Amino acid sequence: MLIVNKPMALLGLVLVFVAGFCPMLQVKIIFEWVNWGLYKTDIRLFLITYSLIALTALCFFVRQLKAFRLLSRLIFVWVLLMAAAVYFKSTHYFGLKFADNILGKAIHFQWGWIILAIGTVLLLFSVKKESLNA
Repeated sequence: MLIVNKPMALLGLVLVFVAGFCPMLQVKIIFEWVNWGLYKTDIRLFLITYSLIALTALCFFVRQLKAFRLLSRLIFVWVLLMAAAVYFKSTHYFGLKFADNILGKAIHFQWGWIILAIGTVLLLFSVKKESLNA
């Protein structure tokens, strides 16, 4: 039987939802630092992430705990892949070592990734399996 820690799951859902609008990258554009959220980084990442969050929230509210646990794990893996993809895209964009080093110095990760990671870890550990002892 699956048991959900509801406050932890709700806090995780809220943090994951809010994290998409927090600054994810800081980019230097013509002597000025600009903060980009997930929607400015890549619209496909934004749409896939928020569709996964919406499905997870739906499964939580209709008490489909197996699907909620599966989607929580999927979101965790997705966030890891997304962070790796953004890192490799920003450091290997041109394929030229000199240009990629300059671009790598102009792009920095921001605190939005930490909020996203905390939210996904909360979602991941909010569901546990307990056996019935009759």
